[in-house]
Amino acid sequence: MTLAAPRTSRPGARPLIETRPLRNPDLGDAAMMGRRGWWLVVLNALIPGSAQVLAGNRRLGRFGLGATLIGWLLLVFGAGLALVARPALIWLVSGPLSWIVLTLAQVALIGYAVLWLVLTVDALRLVRLVRLPAVSRWVVPIASLLVMALAGGGAVYASTVAASSRGALDAIFGNSGPSLPPSDGYYNILLLGADSGDGRDSMRFDSISVVSVNAETGAVTITGIPRELPHAPFSEGSPMLELYPDGFAGQSSATCGWNGWMNQIRNAAEVCREDHGKSLYPDAAAHGSAPGIEATKDAAEGVLGLEIPYYVFLDMNGFAQLVDALGGVDIEVTERLPKGGPPEGWHGGPEDVGEWAIGWIEPGKQHMNGDTAQWYARSRYTTDDWDRMKRQRELQVAILEQFTPENVLTRFNEIAAAGTSLVDTDLPKDKLPEFFDLVMKAKKHPVTRIELTPDNGVDEHEPDYEQIRAMIEETLHPPTSTPAP
Repeated sequence: MTLAAPRTSRPGARPLIETRPLRNPDLGDAAMMGRRGWWLVVLNALIPGSAQVLAGNRRLGRFGLGATLIGWLLLVFGAGLALVARPALIWLVSGPLSWIVLTLAQVALIGYAVLWLVLTVDALRLVRLVRLPAVSRWVVPIASLLVMALAGGGAVYASTVAASSRGALDAIFGNSGPSLPPSDGYYNILLLGADSGDGRDSMRFDSISVVSVNAETGAVTITGIPRELPHAPFSEGSPMLELYPDGFAGQSSATCGWNGWMNQIRNAAEVCREDHGKSLYPDAAAHGSAPGIEATKDAAEGVLGLEIPYYVFLDMNGFAQLVDALGGVDIEVTERLPKGGPPEGWHGGPEDVGEWAIGWIEPGKQHMNGDTAQWYARSRYTTDDWDRMKRQRELQVAILEQFTPENVLTRFNEIAAAGTSLVDTDLPKDKLPEFFDLVMKAKKHPVTRIELTPDNGVDEHEPDYEQIRAMIEETLHPPTSTPAP
């Protein structure tokens, strides 16, 4: 940029005023003012604070440059942790210091967005729009405000992510069970869904499965347990084993009754007891669980021969919200399925479903929204329970596939809101870094699915639990062939 000649009082005298294009421009040179204006706008966009250092209030500029430098250093530090020490980064945002870290991040991001706005408005003042060429008078402020809106909007969105993270962590992991090492190389988690969508007020669990995650590779095995599985045995040490040494049995009374199915265990352990199961599982509430859930855990352990320390409870009525938050799921539908449920007292057959169906899920590959996915998991009037279990497992796998880093980052607020409204768990917060790392590893492996159904040789009326435990053991710990000498 060409500097204008300094003004002097007489030949040979020192300049009275030093004229520099950025700080002391020639106001009468419209072309030079236009170039100067673009320089200031670009500098403000790339290095907030630099425009003030060169052409305005140096104190404000130095403050802006300092804030920008600190922001860059923190960004580089966070990116470095994400690349080479991801567990440490997750520990910072989910560990014991997470509330402080996330609150400071939220305040800092909002503060920086406000600072950038102040610097942008001040930079436009320094540009002196009235001295610019006609076209630049409109283009310069529009470009400057657009850049500020994009960058400042990013900072504001990042601050909402920090706030959502803090709220979701407190809501979901406020109470948790003890932190335990893997059992025989696996973390086993009981996954429950309520049949009525009323959360823990539901009388029965409609969907029961156990997710086994290999603690080294992240490989996932999902075992579906039929809700009507009869006479489930309880694991050693369970208080339910003392009540039902020969397997879970039904009971009928004037006030409360149940049959011997798996999804009725909550009735026996919690709903139909005067103390609501507190004497059976006195520590359940303190660990974010409930007696009915703990009893179902003990039964799942007895059925599968696994140690299951944790559970995740999904409110099926809020299930649609999670699917929508993830942007939908892709499912290959094999047969036409009805949406909706029949009116009370209906006794028709599959051929009469059209009398009350509110819609249909057609065969073929579909990208399902939350409502369609929910009915795909629940529909049962034209198929049997075994098929419904298979569809529920398909949805679980499809949802897992949607948890990509890119999807979670761009939809984080929606996912966090859905999680707090439909998920209860006793997973300990200090396990989150390890579990997050395992979720990323899991995406490299196909999900193994096991259904305890007649198709897999499980008798629906008289299950052979020794056979079931052997099947699970062989799947999770397949025998290795010994090389020939």
